[in-house]
Amino acid sequence: MRGPVWNPFSEVSHIIRDQRSARGGSRDQRTNRRIRAREVRVVGPDGAQLGVLPLEAALERARSEGLDLVEISPMASPPVCKIMDYGKFKYEEKKKASESKRAQLKVELKEVKLRPKTEEHDYEFKVRNTRRFIEEGNKAKVVIQFRGREITHKEQGTAILEDVAKDLKEVAVVEQAPRMEGRLMFMILAPTPKVAQRARELARQAALNAKQRHGDKDDKDDEKEEKDTKEQPATAAAPKADEQGVAAPGVPQ
Repeated sequence: MRGPVWNPFSEVSHIIRDQRSARGGSRDQRTNRRIRAREVRVVGPDGAQLGVLPLEAALERARSEGLDLVEISPMASPPVCKIMDYGKFKYEEKKKASESKRAQLKVELKEVKLRPKTEEHDYEFKVRNTRRFIEEGNKAKVVIQFRGREITHKEQGTAILEDVAKDLKEVAVVEQAPRMEGRLMFMILAPTPKVAQRARELARQAALNAKQRHGDKDDKDDEKEEKDTKEQPATAAAPKADEQGVAAPGVPQ
């Protein structure tokens, strides 16, 4: 029976993977038996320095506390490891990343269409909408749509776009000057730095309010669960007394 065939490409791949992990390129830290150093500098779960210990002693210390040994600084000499609940740590990291992503302002490109012969009230309505898009932190693509022989009067479209930029100069800057694409003329407006900053702050505040509401809901759920737990023994006691042939108070035998 032939033994396993040595694969040099597999060996190289393994070495490269180890090097990436040593440089911190790995997505997860080494934990417990995945740690390769013979000695490690150990940090306790409360942040206390426990000194340099043999790997087996550090693993035993983590096991005795029902926790994991996690390599947090692999490039140190010796590597630094911390005793912690790794599952809880990863959950909290994922939760923080999710909250950070939710607090970020997602910038969208909103499109507003006009015609060379747009009526005044329609123009004002479209400009108000564009202002709202900009104040929310988005960009606006203002488009002039030419039909038929209107294409021969491109200067009308240019004049309208200039009017829009002038009417919104307090909140927007022209990111892309007017240009033609087929029968469409358009320009792109972006929020001024001050407006963009205010929009980011509002997004962060909205994320914080959502987090607080979620926290209040969790607190109420915990209170309800605790109340149900307290009431459960009293309900379960009656059948037990009945099984032993003892009548419950107030119930005739």
